[in-house]
Amino acid sequence: MIYPKPMALGPRHLGVVLPLLVMAAAGCDKKSASTPAESASVAVPPPTESAAAPVASAPADAGAPDASKESAFPPAKTEGCPDGMIRVEGEYCPVVIEKCDEHHPEYVAHKGDKNVSERCLHYEKPSRCFVKERKHLSFCIDRFEYPNEVGELPRVLTSWLQARDMCDKIGKRLCTEDEFNFACEGPEMLPQVNGYDRDPKVCNIDKPYHQPDHSRQMLTYDKCMETDWCKAEMDRLDQRHRIGAVNTCVSWAGVVDMNGNVNEWVELPGKKHPNRSGLKGGWWGPVRNRCRPTVTFHKEFDYGYEAGFRCCKDAADGG
Repeated sequence: MIYPKPMALGPRHLGVVLPLLVMAAAGCDKKSASTPAESASVAVPPPTESAAAPVASAPADAGAPDASKESAFPPAKTEGCPDGMIRVEGEYCPVVIEKCDEHHPEYVAHKGDKNVSERCLHYEKPSRCFVKERKHLSFCIDRFEYPNEVGELPRVLTSWLQARDMCDKIGKRLCTEDEFNFACEGPEMLPQVNGYDRDPKVCNIDKPYHQPDHSRQMLTYDKCMETDWCKAEMDRLDQRHRIGAVNTCVSWAGVVDMNGNVNEWVELPGKKHPNRSGLKGGWWGPVRNRCRPTVTFHKEFDYGYEAGFRCCKDAADGG
């Protein structure tokens, strides 16, 4: 059976109580403004995510690796970046065309159903840049999802506003949409961090979907962990793995878990409050889990049990 996946919302913003809206899961995306044309097969697909047949994946709460072993961490450039951050630099394509050769059988069987994710099993090689000129990017990005500490669980149930403030307090900022895209896909514009083929053995994706209990709204992370009923519900839904526990889902730049595990908040430059928030990368469920798609309809005060983030920072040498 297919279920819609609501995202928990933050009902308060600037002290004003907002109506509780029923929304699709954090994996449900709208098209990016960079989408070239409806007729083209592009990197930002239709606004759909779903619960689907489970596929085996890495253990949700595997033990953390021995941080003292250098081999536990993928190699990466770090020049001009603080400890724990990766240097990403190169020529970025703002608009990418990707053609799916084979979709997941569920999507084929239920095409047109808004509760069914457009999961692609294999993409045609290579991806193509839709514009003539690329954009030079140079920045630092956290190797892991926040709190970027090996052995910890990635933080979720956190709004875009909370995530922005947490990055700011440690001298960093939220990543932009373009920065996330480039750190994930690289100059070759790979659909997934591992290339053109979807593989749940590589990233924490395609876990079986658990229907949330909608009778009560979940709390934000710290409050949830201190409240028995909320913590029990989070434990029931949760299929994150700990930071550094599985280092197979690594991008070309050496950044870990950019697809799957938890959704990640990013900033949408040029947008105004409350629409500066985007979600990237997908989470542990059977959703798209790719580099390029962006969730654009969740507001800055929204939060969900699968929504986390990582931080970025300008490189010390200016790039």
